Amino acid sequence: MKSHILGLRLASIIFGLMSLVQLGRLVIRPEMFVAGYRIPLWPSALAFIVMGGLSIWLWKLTRTSIN
Repeated sequence: MKSHILGLRLASIIFGLMSLVQLGRLVIRPEMFVAGYRIPLWPSALAFIVMGGLSIWLWKLTRTSIN
């Protein structure tokens, strides 16, 4: 396997795992505070969508690079 394909797959897996962590935060709905201010959930929803999209995109790039 070529090193650039391996790098894309590794990045895809990392983005996928981070996306799942954000989804977990949305499901569990913990209250998070920084310096006394409550952190809203909408950034986690946005992060889930963006990182999930990047994960899928990078994985598809590796599939087209092989052929």
